[in-house]
Amino acid sequence: MSAVLCRFLASWLLLVTLCVPQVEAQAQSQAEEIAGTLGAVGSDTMAGLMLRWGEALARRYPGIRLQLQASGSASAPPALVAGTNRLGPMSRPMKEAERRAFTERHGYPPRELAVARDALVVVVHRHNPLEGLGRRELDAVFSDSLRCGAPEGIRDWGQLELDRPEGRIRLHGRNAASGTQALFRRVALCGGLFLPAVNEHPGSAAVVAAVAEDPRAIGYAGLNHLTPGVKAVARRDDDGTLNTPDPDAVRRGDYALSRDLYLYLNLPPGESLPAPERAFIDLVLSPVGQAIVEELGFVALTEEQRRRQRRELALDVSGR
Repeated sequence: MSAVLCRFLASWLLLVTLCVPQVEAQAQSQAEEIAGTLGAVGSDTMAGLMLRWGEALARRYPGIRLQLQASGSASAPPALVAGTNRLGPMSRPMKEAERRAFTERHGYPPRELAVARDALVVVVHRHNPLEGLGRRELDAVFSDSLRCGAPEGIRDWGQLELDRPEGRIRLHGRNAASGTQALFRRVALCGGLFLPAVNEHPGSAAVVAAVAEDPRAIGYAGLNHLTPGVKAVARRDDDGTLNTPDPDAVRRGDYALSRDLYLYLNLPPGESLPAPERAFIDLVLSPVGQAIVEELGFVALTEEQRRRQRRELALDVSGR
């Protein structure tokens, strides 16, 4: 090797050695420059997800903090309309009236992102022998409108041909502000009405806790809230097949009580989100963000869904 070539290589290696710390320092400086408070109002079901995403984002960008009010999906649209925040987590799609109110206020529609998949499950006390309920039976337990075709309501455990528990069925569910209640009513009750006897709770964790304490109780909650104190009840088809919400069935939408979880954005057409919100969405739609989805018991987006939404928001398609 010639002396000239050796000097060239030595100079090149020195340049690389000097540049790497500069690049790292520049990246660190950029991370520190992205700062601010992210305001989010909406779904209780998504509270754990939002907080974990917020924690992961704060580790990446120490200057960003998430401020979350998890008061139910119905609280997201009014907050977005008022302009008090740009992020609205919801466990159901926006209703047409909610979209219209947003559009009338801002002059453009809200931006909808699917960020995960979820499923609802009927739960009973861990010692309850009930294994499955058909569509008509489930409706007859929770409703008196009987829109799914049951001949009569089911009010006592004996009507389900069980030796135990005995006596009146005690019902637990979500409150009216919840997207969970809306989905259960639409699918499990065929659009009917809940019995007044249903005890309404502000979150799925409270439903599960109430059922775990009462051998005569039955309720419905998000799949990721199950505890050892309760048992999931399968949905029974007309041919007797028992269906449970395994991740593949939830991802495909084959399990009837499955749904998308959404983030609604206040994003004017042709504009980019402010840096903190953009960094948050970048994380949510990244492999790291979707790994958090699975860690918390939800079902991650498909790779095609994740990449498509990143393209639509002009984010790097692969993510980090």
